[in-house]
Amino acid sequence: MVSTDMSKDEKVGFHKGSLATLSKEREELMRILQIVEQLMQMHIKELKDVGVDLAAQAAKEEPKKLKGKKAIEDVLG
Repeated sequence: MVSTDMSKDEKVGFHKGSLATLSKEREELMRILQIVEQLMQMHIKELKDVGVDLAAQAAKEEPKKLKGKKAIEDVLG
């Protein structure tokens, strides 16, 4: 993380820069998620048009467990 020998101004600059970068990354991730959602909706519509009932199929299946979900604190150590 941030070294303890940095001045307060350096620490502030570091954290502000990090937040600016992360904010841009979040915006890009949201844009990608919107594109993925649009593509999924197109495929769902096409499946519905050919008679596939995804809701009925999902109700029959067991919910899948997510793998590798750790708290950020555990990842950062």
